[in-house]
Amino acid sequence: MSLKAFHVVFVLVSTALAIGFGFWAVGDYLESRSALHLSLGIVSFVSSLGLVWYGNWFLKKYKKLSYL
Repeated sequence: MSLKAFHVVFVLVSTALAIGFGFWAVGDYLESRSALHLSLGIVSFVSSLGLVWYGNWFLKKYKKLSYL
């Protein structure tokens, strides 16, 4: 697996984990009404948007580089 392929997989997994953590934090906020959990959920969703932007930027910049 090339470094480019590993990087793409790593960004995808990180995005999925950030979204999953965001849903968990918001769900926990609905039960506990803790402002910390709400803020963690919001930060997590914003981070996942940043990771999506970064993944698109990375793919555009290195589109000529092979995955192998």
